[in-house]
Amino acid sequence: MTNRRLNVVYKAVNKSLTILGAERRLFFSALILGGATFNLLGSLLCGFLIFVALLIFARWATGNDPELLRILLNSTKFKRQYDPAKFQDERVEVIDHA
Repeated sequence: MTNRRLNVVYKAVNKSLTILGAERRLFFSALILGGATFNLLGSLLCGFLIFVALLIFARWATGNDPELLRILLNSTKFKRQYDPAKFQDERVEVIDHA
């Protein structure tokens, strides 16, 4: 007699929240930059093209890794663990205690 436990997992819990297929923060960034371009240049077409180009990039980034924006923003907080360009040979001394 084996009692199996069945746990239901809902797909919506594990998916990131998106708007038009792009992560929310990336979508709103594209929207803000498109609006800023419209206000700066006074061209609706130019603002719309910037928004569409950034939305395509945001959809691509979300498709590859939904947490890409969080990783990029947090990467500035941490130091590099290992930089091969700055390798310095550590000086090691062996002390004989006998």
